[in-house]
Amino acid sequence: MELVYKGKTKDVYKKDDGNFLLKFKDDVTGADGVFDPGANTVGLSIEGAGKAGLRLTKFFFEKIKEAGIATHYLDADLEEGTMTVKLAEFFGKGVEVILRYRAVGSFVRRYGLYCRDGDKLDAYVEVTLKDDDRNDPLITDEGLEMLGIMTKAEYKTLVDMTRQIGAIVKDQLAKKDLELYDIKFEFGRVGEDKHIALIDEISGGNMRVYKGAKSVTPLELEKIMAE
Repeated sequence: MELVYKGKTKDVYKKDDGNFLLKFKDDVTGADGVFDPGANTVGLSIEGAGKAGLRLTKFFFEKIKEAGIATHYLDADLEEGTMTVKLAEFFGKGVEVILRYRAVGSFVRRYGLYCRDGDKLDAYVEVTLKDDDRNDPLITDEGLEMLGIMTKAEYKTLVDMTRQIGAIVKDQLAKKDLELYDIKFEFGRVGEDKHIALIDEISGGNMRVYKGAKSVTPLELEKIMAE
């Protein structure tokens, strides 16, 4: 297989059949040894985090597929720590979509004049450009269209899908008495018709989850969900 890309938390390989293989790592995003799903640097390495993230990703992608929502997921090999996916075309050089149910992290850092940490939000959606050098800047639907990254119609579809997928994740976590504070998704265009589909992963490294007032680590989350 051809190594296409070495990422912060996954490496990407191209398979002979044209599909792609994602190899999950034990690295998670953060800074100074503290986990932060919104960070654009690797903050620490947690033994077993890669396979734990894949197990949770497989669980959620299959739930999303059951709901009839498009993804790039094909299958996963939990022993090897790999996931096979369909080819996806990025929006520009990649966008990230953050869905927020509570004010936390960068939201409070930006809007702390108007909110307090932990305040409830009504499934608030933000879109950022994947750009480490510029700290993943926020962008509006008008900006995305003007820069030729996506149309306003695509943006609306992306936001609708984000809220639908977020509700599935939130409901599954609630079954374990867990609360989803925020979650980060990635989308791309898939197939000949270039339909919008969920790509990348849905693991503990992509979300902030709490049990009561206590934050749940990515590895703890996988263990709780596997029980």
